[in-house]
Amino acid sequence: MVGTYEDAALIDRIDAAAMQAQVEQWVAVNSGTRNLSGLATMAGLLTDDFAALPGTVELLDPDPVETVDSDGKVRAIDHGRHLLLRVRPEAPVRMLFTGHMDTVYGADHAFQTARYLPDGALNGPGAADMKGGLSVMLAALKAVEAAGIGDRFGYDVVINSDEETGSFASARLIETMAAGKVAAFTYEPALPDGTLAGARGGTGNFSIVVSGRSAHAGRNPEEGRNAIVAAADIALRLHAAKGPRLAVNPARIEGGGPNNVVPDHAVLRVNFRPHGSDEIARARSQIDAATAMVAAAHDVGVAVHGSFNRPPKPIDAGAAKLFALVHAVGRDLSIPIGWRDTGGVCDGNNIAAQGVPVIDTMGVRGGAIHSAEEYMIVDSLAERAALSAVAISRIVAQGGL
Repeated sequence: MVGTYEDAALIDRIDAAAMQAQVEQWVAVNSGTRNLSGLATMAGLLTDDFAALPGTVELLDPDPVETVDSDGKVRAIDHGRHLLLRVRPEAPVRMLFTGHMDTVYGADHAFQTARYLPDGALNGPGAADMKGGLSVMLAALKAVEAAGIGDRFGYDVVINSDEETGSFASARLIETMAAGKVAAFTYEPALPDGTLAGARGGTGNFSIVVSGRSAHAGRNPEEGRNAIVAAADIALRLHAAKGPRLAVNPARIEGGGPNNVVPDHAVLRVNFRPHGSDEIARARSQIDAATAMVAAAHDVGVAVHGSFNRPPKPIDAGAAKLFALVHAVGRDLSIPIGWRDTGGVCDGNNIAAQGVPVIDTMGVRGGAIHSAEEYMIVDSLAERAALSAVAISRIVAQGGL
């Protein structure tokens, strides 16, 4: 790496070996989103480690979240607590740093242990997504603090427990902490070659409960109201609403029973991927129209549950400035930086919706995430911590973007 004398002073404070050991410790803890015990253990480790930074660390209770079961009943689901660190709230330049402690690997998942691959990469549950990223965040902030920026720089850190399932229990916290920030970094993994995510589409998940009427399939089928057929009709109508800027995926229909009974219950699960706020409005109108028409045509009851929980994230003027700054830092440190648009979503979508420029793939380089082949490129720990630390330093030095 190259750069200015000040850059070198920051980079010299990054301890690659300590970061690697830290990730090994964190990856050894199963913290699947539904594993509340594992999340509590992980939250404790993170609280201890992030206490190395100034400010106040606290664990906050999750917001209430409901889900729709396969029987159509709405029930509450529990989540782990979220970590919040606040440092110098009155500083003139304030940033937000976010990450998640949860993984997609549940307590009973077969992928539980880490190992080093022949090429030196670490294959482990959450190594790239995103326990490696959390280590990058912490190392960068420790380096910046050691540089003595002091009163000029303040920040909030949010590490939530439910990102992998949509951040429903933490969205309000993230939105609140984003307010007034000059920029934000989120530590999702970059691609193996270091490519960052640019613009992102949004997402919405819906559970549509259809209530029909049971009857004998042979003796008096005309007296029944087939909930499966009605749900399928809704699925076809919604699928027909897809377009170049709106993907619609009817993913599953649950319900039914014996072949000789007209089914009186079904739940349709649908995912939408809009690429603009106008497409969210169009999708909502399509949902309203399809459910109303099917309810009337099939004489069934229809209840819609769900929301668009991740707004689209465009590259606006502020985001373009932030990308340009990080690109310049990468050039000075001999770290190639490129980005491309993606259909995936993350907490960066919610941050951008608050008008805050954000780069949401500032974590390690890695790949095969959400699979038992997930890996982290170990050399990228110190590399990406240096990228973050120098970028933060430059943002503070120029008083913003």
